[in-house]
Amino acid sequence: MSYLARDPQRRLDPRAMDPRFRTIVSLGWTYDPPPRPRADWRLELRGRIAAYAMGRDYHDVVLKAARRVAAQIESNRPGAVTRTYVDTGPVFEREWAARAYLGWVGRNTMLLTRDRGSYFFLAEIFTDVELDAADAPYRDHCGTCRRCLDLCPTGALADGHLMEPRVCISYLTIENRGPIPRDLRPKIGMWLFGCDICQEVCPWNEAGRDDDDYGLMPYLPDVMALDDAAFAARFTKSAVKRAKRRGLLRNAAVVLGNTGNRDAVAALARTMDREPEALVRSHSAWALGELGGSAARRALESALRRETDAAVVEEIRAALARIAS
Repeated sequence: MSYLARDPQRRLDPRAMDPRFRTIVSLGWTYDPPPRPRADWRLELRGRIAAYAMGRDYHDVVLKAARRVAAQIESNRPGAVTRTYVDTGPVFEREWAARAYLGWVGRNTMLLTRDRGSYFFLAEIFTDVELDAADAPYRDHCGTCRRCLDLCPTGALADGHLMEPRVCISYLTIENRGPIPRDLRPKIGMWLFGCDICQEVCPWNEAGRDDDDYGLMPYLPDVMALDDAAFAARFTKSAVKRAKRRGLLRNAAVVLGNTGNRDAVAALARTMDREPEALVRSHSAWALGELGGSAARRALESALRRETDAAVVEEIRAALARIAS
């Protein structure tokens, strides 16, 4: 995520992008809290997608709505300059929203409100129209609660409203383009894309309904079978496309390894045999090592005889060593 370090002045002062800007209008767009699945993800070989990624890509939906607000500004002030952002560009979305008193920054580092929790997207309109600033500060309501810090599987959150993004499950499964560190793979649990844990445990967030929403819990052997065309057909209009095919299949392999269910061996063995992406093969090898058993060992031994990628070979040998021990 080195792009975050680029153009710091543009992030700190929008006037570096356009000296005419005088006001930032911050907007929130709510989405449904994640359902509480009743399905046994280990038994059914399913992975979990974060709730915000359900349905159409939020960039498109929220941007369209925010542009309607910008159009109203332009209608009220003919000649007004506006520029709209939704999770794009050099914009400190959370900080501007906090300064606009949409909410407070919680210990999970997200913007929180008492009535909406943190289940909402942010958008911004930069404009040259001078508008009155918000005048009702939103005080911190986290109190002594530490649920998000204590229940984060990877320990990504720390006191002082700090996050180490490189161990955050959302980063590991979406922004990270390379291998997931081995010590963190078991901590990924069932998360195929993103993570909702630090939101689900927050007392300010409404609990989702009990629902086997299989849109948010796809069957992982089907995910492992996706080729480029099938991935595009299924996820082009979804935020899930951000992970790209190789990233999503990498994640699916890790979750299959975390199920402890040897019914996953067949899908992983097929991946070792047919998958063109070394990144996916290497994580499939790790998963087979986690599942163990004679079928997993045979699949790894077969793959080792034909594998040419050094990183995959190393993963296969490490997996075989775990099975042997």
